Amino acid sequence: MSIPPNPPLVSVSWSTLGEWVIGIPLRILGLIVLAIVLRWVLHRVIDKVVNRAMEAPTLPGKITKIHEPGEEIHASSRRSQRSQAIGSLFKSVITGVLVAVFATMILDQLGINIAPIIASAGIVGLALGFGAQSLVRDYLSGIFMIIEDQYGVGDSIEVNNISGTVEAVTLRITRLRSLDGTVWYIPNGEILTVGNHSQNWARAVIDVGVGYNEDLNKVQRVLREVSHDLWIDEEFKGQIIEEPEVTGVEALAADAITVRVLVKTLPLKQWAIAREMRQRIKARLDYEGIEMPFPQRVVWHREEKDAAAEEQKANA
Repeated sequence: MSIPPNPPLVSVSWSTLGEWVIGIPLRILGLIVLAIVLRWVLHRVIDKVVNRAMEAPTLPGKITKIHEPGEEIHASSRRSQRSQAIGSLFKSVITGVLVAVFATMILDQLGINIAPIIASAGIVGLALGFGAQSLVRDYLSGIFMIIEDQYGVGDSIEVNNISGTVEAVTLRITRLRSLDGTVWYIPNGEILTVGNHSQNWARAVIDVGVGYNEDLNKVQRVLREVSHDLWIDEEFKGQIIEEPEVTGVEALAADAITVRVLVKTLPLKQWAIAREMRQRIKARLDYEGIEMPFPQRVVWHREEKDAAAEEQKANA
């Protein structure tokens, strides 16, 4: 039995050299081109979705009637900012995933064993997950906060017993400025509940206390007239959504009967409307002679001579 001769050493060397010079670079170049094309296509899809979201009409349940020119601009700007933020987030995630996947594939083409790298990546990811739980929680909370549009820049919110205006929102923190000018930096992961005073509509709640001797029918009639005058006032016509409502007797306190008035307004307008409403109610009640009771205290003042005389009488 004859043994076939060994292949020439020169042919093996040329084959290996051709593989390293032509084959592997071409495959690596193909992977890079494929990654770039995939990234471009996916980014284009995200851009189209973002543009549609920016041009979409107002969602059901939102206020569709715009009372002031600035409100339409604000709503459009808010939707645009939110859509762009979500699009930028998804673009960053897609870019990171593509870089990680194709970098691993390129290392495999270079003859590097990628199994230890994948295992190490899993271990490192697990370690980071345990070591940076609060940071991951902040980012995840920020992502859902942006997607759900819980609040945005310019909104008046209440978070963790802190009230103020939102100045900046990132994936990690929310910057809030309170009424006294204090700036609060709140990690998104620490926000358990949030109250937004700026979404859709607001309501001014005015409680008016009157004396027990007053005619409640007359009081409610006067409050309805004051509310109607504010409703038809041109200065506030664009800020009040519905005609104010006098709900009636709200409470029977020790020194007064409380009658409540509700005024539905545009977001962030409720406080100015409430101040104006209280001023008009006070002036009208004074004109009608309706008493607005307040706590009173009687103080007795005795002279020193009277006190000394009483002390002598007591000793006698």
